[in-house]
Amino acid sequence: MLTIEKRKSLFSTLAENILDQNAANFWLQKVNPLWSVHQALGKVVQKEHTATHTVCLTLQTNRYFNQGQAGQHHPVTVEYQGRRYERTYSLTALDANHVLLTAKKVEQGIVSQYLTEQAKIGDVLEFGQPYGDMLATDTQPIVLLAAGSGITPMFSLIKALTKTKKKNQQPIQLLYWVKKHTDVAFKPYFKQLAEQNSNFKFQIFYTQEERADSRLNEQHVNLIQNLASHTVYACGPSGFVTKASTLFADAQIFKSEAFSLTPTISDDVGFIQVTLTKSNKSISIPKGQSILVGLEQQNIKPEHGCRMGICNKCVCNKAQGATKNLVNGSENTEPGHPLKICVNTAQTDLVIDL
Repeated sequence: MLTIEKRKSLFSTLAENILDQNAANFWLQKVNPLWSVHQALGKVVQKEHTATHTVCLTLQTNRYFNQGQAGQHHPVTVEYQGRRYERTYSLTALDANHVLLTAKKVEQGIVSQYLTEQAKIGDVLEFGQPYGDMLATDTQPIVLLAAGSGITPMFSLIKALTKTKKKNQQPIQLLYWVKKHTDVAFKPYFKQLAEQNSNFKFQIFYTQEERADSRLNEQHVNLIQNLASHTVYACGPSGFVTKASTLFADAQIFKSEAFSLTPTISDDVGFIQVTLTKSNKSISIPKGQSILVGLEQQNIKPEHGCRMGICNKCVCNKAQGATKNLVNGSENTEPGHPLKICVNTAQTDLVIDL
């Protein structure tokens, strides 16, 4: 093994010095798909379907992979039909060299359909740097609110929080909403953990079964004793997260992430004029949709990542104008304000530094 590692290091050094990075990566990966001079890569070594339209991929990572903290997200890039697509997923650490990627199929979702239906053992994915501040805390009791795919970062947090004997003493309560019984992910793990650890409790709510459970409401707040002493995490569609932020406003700490924008009925009609200072352009985009989508419809391609308002890749300075956040409904009229164009819509004519 030592000889192989030395040979690999020499090969990498020669590749870096003689070839450009892309060419070097091409030839290195002919020898080993995880070798690279700079890319964080992961190879699928196991694939398991854990719920309806949901798959868990076990990935072996290379030395450039930066394993983020539990609850964070990673940009994941796949190559499909000759094109590269980037999406964001929360990963679960398994050991120093392996992570778990859980993906649920989304209608018209190119990457999610590829991962759930076509990804196979041996396929290689590329990763960006982890981000997100929905991190575990060591002190207060914790409430985890998850809807649908929002269970993935919660699963990662639970595994991290229950990893040591000390953290096993921390009360954790999971409330998890799905449509059907077949949509539940990680249920055997949660059940076993609850049997082994009296400080972990969980409830699953089924909203589209014959005897349907209620969606998130005030009654669920009453399940938490002394809410003011708790840290609450919420992850799910934007409507779920917005509702949770209102209901659990009295929590000591509230952290949330929305993984999709909930379609809304908008009375906004007409167009907004957007001036791009760096591009020296002035264009019209429709009201009522994200600024990013409006720009893309005009064949302008700003840098972006998650399209959920988490990664901050699309943030630019708003020099003038009013905007509305599509996730939480907040409005902003202040100049010089950082603007996430993927989750904000224009309310007036805008001047932004793009």
